[in-house]
Amino acid sequence: MALELLYITNKKSTALIAEKYGVGKIWVDLETEGKESRQPGNTVKSRHRISDIAEIKPLLTKAQLIVRVNPWSENSPEEINAVIDAGADIVMLPMWKSIDEVRLFLDAVGKRAKTNLLLETKEAVDIVDDVLKLDFDEIHIGLNDLHLSYGMTFMFELLADGTVERLCNKFKAAGKPYGFGGIAKLGDGLLPAEKIVMEHYRLGSTMAILSRTFCDNAKYDSPEEIDRVFRINMKALREYESSLETATQEDFLRNKEDVALCVADVVAKLKKAGNNEL
Repeated sequence: MALELLYITNKKSTALIAEKYGVGKIWVDLETEGKESRQPGNTVKSRHRISDIAEIKPLLTKAQLIVRVNPWSENSPEEINAVIDAGADIVMLPMWKSIDEVRLFLDAVGKRAKTNLLLETKEAVDIVDDVLKLDFDEIHIGLNDLHLSYGMTFMFELLADGTVERLCNKFKAAGKPYGFGGIAKLGDGLLPAEKIVMEHYRLGSTMAILSRTFCDNAKYDSPEEIDRVFRINMKALREYESSLETATQEDFLRNKEDVALCVADVVAKLKKAGNNEL
């Protein structure tokens, strides 16, 4: 079964191209509060608006519209109401750290839309057993903020050290659909995308975010060029996923070992460089 893919955009033409090539969730990203201080420098920070939801939603015929709101605050009920009224199919809560925040979020949504919990703090990891007893729809591990929460150097250290696997096993036992992190186009990434995709399959993940390097729509001048990039990269990804149908348990375990070696090499290089960019 192919991974369900999420792609962040507030451009109508790009959303329709992504849907055309099989992206299952178009992601409008409203999260701004605290993001600059957590992720300084060259990370993707969206500048989306609630009005984008109402513009994109009526155009979609197959994909769902997922909206990430801001971390829980006294303003959250109003924001969640506006997001649902605008047409969100799924509301995503980021940066939660307590069971009360999750309960308040679920109460605010009130079954009017599906709910996605974005697990990206060490506090969330500590309480995940209790959170999994609550009535929500799906959960995703946000590797970027979570690795920063632990003071790590490289986000995929969480994959190499078993943290992602332990969490996925908990999600699976609770019967919750789950995913983790993002994937670049095949052949790209500090940790090659192929190795990450194979880990998704080994761990039973059903969702993955398409990263900026999969198709950076800010780089291209025309919808035609974005369409070309999506067509090529999605074809390669789906063909690679199909090839995994014949992979053996030994293949998956060998890939797991390769991931650990590759991550260790990247971390060593990053530390030697003295920053978080190669």
